[in-house]
Amino acid sequence: MNYKAVIIGGSAGSFQIVTRILNSLNPSFPLPVLLCLHRLKHVRSGFVEALSLKSNIPIYEPSDKDQLKSGCAYLAPANYHMFIELANRISLSADEPVNHSRPSIDLSFITAANAYREKLIGIILSGANRDGALGLKKVGDNGGVTIVQDPLESEVKTMPESALQHTKVDYVYSSDQIIKFLLKL
Repeated sequence: MNYKAVIIGGSAGSFQIVTRILNSLNPSFPLPVLLCLHRLKHVRSGFVEALSLKSNIPIYEPSDKDQLKSGCAYLAPANYHMFIELANRISLSADEPVNHSRPSIDLSFITAANAYREKLIGIILSGANRDGALGLKKVGDNGGVTIVQDPLESEVKTMPESALQHTKVDYVYSSDQIIKFLLKL
């Protein structure tokens, strides 16, 4: 399969696995990596820098209408929803929070699923709320690959368990298995 993007959603307990994933990716990774991670809305700096210290690919907090490029990670900015457009661009919004969250993992996943259909890989990691479950379902409904971090390994199980309740996922993987899957692309 010729995939076009990877989208990763996480919240409480996901920082460590996200840094492991970014550290494992080769600088020539063939896809853009979209990161929708819950974080404090009033803290505007430091998160990208912390992720960048461990990443082998560049990480950006995108601006509205930025073009996606392979081998780069795009982190949803604090307090903004990140939408993926059909033209391989990012759109940002300060609309109302969804599932008490802005950025909303569901909104990012749904728009990415609509843009990339069966050429999207969606991954839900550790988190303390149900955000992302409906978005991952949309990825699966559109023919994309769905992966959930094993709840037994997750620091906070709510998000992975909710995703498993809402959709039939393709893979329930440990962090090591998620990394191995991505390295095979």
